[in-house]
Amino acid sequence: MPRHIAIIMDGNGRWAKKRFLPRIAGHKRGVETVREVIKACAEQGVHYLTLFAFSSENWRRPEEEVSMLMDLFALALEREVVKLHKNDVRLRVVGDLARFGPKLVKLIHESEHLTRGNASLTLTIAANYGGRWDIMQAMNKLVAQTGQPAEQGYSEADLAPHLAMHYAPEPDLFIRTGGEQRISNFLLWQLAYSELYFTPTLWPDFDTAALNQAIASYSNRERRFGRTSEQLGVR
Repeated sequence: MPRHIAIIMDGNGRWAKKRFLPRIAGHKRGVETVREVIKACAEQGVHYLTLFAFSSENWRRPEEEVSMLMDLFALALEREVVKLHKNDVRLRVVGDLARFGPKLVKLIHESEHLTRGNASLTLTIAANYGGRWDIMQAMNKLVAQTGQPAEQGYSEADLAPHLAMHYAPEPDLFIRTGGEQRISNFLLWQLAYSELYFTPTLWPDFDTAALNQAIASYSNRERRFGRTSEQLGVR
């Protein structure tokens, strides 16, 4: 069982279009899938689940859609956080929150505060997040902390505590729904040794059975981290 699963939830708009519905209907159905996947991960012993909800590039979408997504995010926080808390799920939100409205930022901080002591599953929502942004903000924090670049240079261990997801292990399994086969500026640093799984299933249709199929694929892989099979004792 992977300890940490990271998912790009792709295909909401196409799911709606296939049904002659507005794109926001796909996003609303996607929230139901989020609820199902969180429940399945908690029941199966996954300790960290990270969901890519809104990338730093998604601001390029039509203004009306972006506005509705922000409203949907706020509504989901208002309705779901108490349930997460009752089920011992800790919520974290990573990304540049500066572009969000004050109401949404307040909801995020209140939700994180309410669930901060929970330990069965850490759910991270990446919102206005980009992997390049993450690396740069971490580097800026590191330099600010030390005062100036070190003469001998910095190591990965120096940078790691400043990354947005410093509190979580790197993902074991990365899943992208919707058929696209790229990581789209998501967790660029953290996905270096993750097992990648791509599925044509659109996110609103990604149910527990689909999640189990992804986990089964992961469980059949050999993770060597630069070593040989012989070193791992695999025949």
